[in-house]
Amino acid sequence: MKKNWPQKVFFLSFLLAVIFSGLSTYCADLNVLLLTIILILVIFIGIVFDMIGVATLTSRQATFHAMSSKKIKGAKQSLFLIKNNSLVSSVCNDVIGDICGIVSGSLGASLTAYLVFVLNANPFWITIFVTALISSLTVGGKAFGKQIAIKKCDQIVYVVGKFLQFVHFQNIK
Repeated sequence: MKKNWPQKVFFLSFLLAVIFSGLSTYCADLNVLLLTIILILVIFIGIVFDMIGVATLTSRQATFHAMSSKKIKGAKQSLFLIKNNSLVSSVCNDVIGDICGIVSGSLGASLTAYLVFVLNANPFWITIFVTALISSLTVGGKAFGKQIAIKKCDQIVYVVGKFLQFVHFQNIK
């Protein structure tokens, strides 16, 4: 890894946390249905990025060397991901995954406060239920996603590589 990687991770984490935290703070004033949808979306983003991180660690370069020699779009970007798999995994699993976990906790606290207020219920049980639900969706989703990522690693890396190629191609125009 590069020497200044910890500093880059710090600033990337800070920037993403500001963005996600700002969104979650804004979402605290939304209705319960929209708040719940955003919470599920944040959990889903964490799961997807965890899958991408695992897939880059388990993919094989040979598949993408063959695709790259045939000039298949996205193959070079996929090779880049695999060659930098520890960096990609760190960003996907640690940076984005951890931020999604923190933001989902913040959204869960907002949801809990809303439910306690609306239902005029004991905050103890609602807090336990919301926390358990968020935890089980996150941990269970990541466990399920890891199984898929290991079995379908090349396909996942190729989809991400194609996306990166598309974004890069659009920026050139």
